[in-house]
Amino acid sequence: MFPKVPDQHKVGRPLIPNGYGVFYVLTAVLYLFSIYFLNRIFPLNLDTYVNGVSASLTLAVCVLFGGFMGLLDDFIDLKWRYKAFMPLIAALPLMYYTFEGLQAGAIRTSIAIPFIGTFHFGAYYVFLIVPLIVMVVTNVVNMLGGLNGLETVCPAIVILGLMAFSPSYFLMVGPLLVWLVLAFFNVRGKIFVGNVGSFAIGITVASFAVISDLKVSLLVSILPFIFNSTVILLSVFFTRKKANVTFDGQKLCSDSRRSLVTIITYHRPLTERQIVVIISGIVALFTLLAAALMFI
Repeated sequence: MFPKVPDQHKVGRPLIPNGYGVFYVLTAVLYLFSIYFLNRIFPLNLDTYVNGVSASLTLAVCVLFGGFMGLLDDFIDLKWRYKAFMPLIAALPLMYYTFEGLQAGAIRTSIAIPFIGTFHFGAYYVFLIVPLIVMVVTNVVNMLGGLNGLETVCPAIVILGLMAFSPSYFLMVGPLLVWLVLAFFNVRGKIFVGNVGSFAIGITVASFAVISDLKVSLLVSILPFIFNSTVILLSVFFTRKKANVTFDGQKLCSDSRRSLVTIITYHRPLTERQIVVIISGIVALFTLLAAALMFI
């Protein structure tokens, strides 16, 4: 049912089914739609509304858009100059949600950064900041991949950190459980989630952070992702070379520093599992830092 692609960092390059992220998209959307309908029928207080617009329905549509764009990329293999701006389409439902929240006075259009100050954006928050958040987060999450478990475990850590301080945490319980199941099989090298998974989870992280008004926590948590993408882009623009690691049958090693993975493995052979653990630990550290900043 799923196209198979070679696992580049395993002996013999075995073929692994790709695109299993579609299960996340389907189950997450079904879960969020169920919350929306149940909350309309019963007073369960599982959903939140701003000016009559549902948070669960908004998040579901964003995930659906993200999954479709990722699926398109899996089939067509879009170039980065097109793929970078595609998340702007998925930002439209979130922009509508924040616009209605702005009209009702229920959405904060300011961002308070500890030790620096508060920045007020007004209407620019809806039409500039929200699309920018979705575009950046989706792309940086998508770019931190290539090793089994890297593109599934790291975003899950960020989501857990956001859920810990969100009053709307219940929106992510079902989707996160499904994502963790996929992460378990991905870490073991049994499946790949593909772009359909990484796009959908990236948009989920961005949308959930905006809905929960945890923008600063999001920014701090994804700093390792941003650093990785910045190094990759600078290398491509200035040296015209991509990040690359060599595999000797047991360990990975790099003779350049063009991504977070290659920086960690620069003249330092490590197994795939060790690299994933190190980067996951870095993401967890920044997520804890984001949590600590919530108390300042």
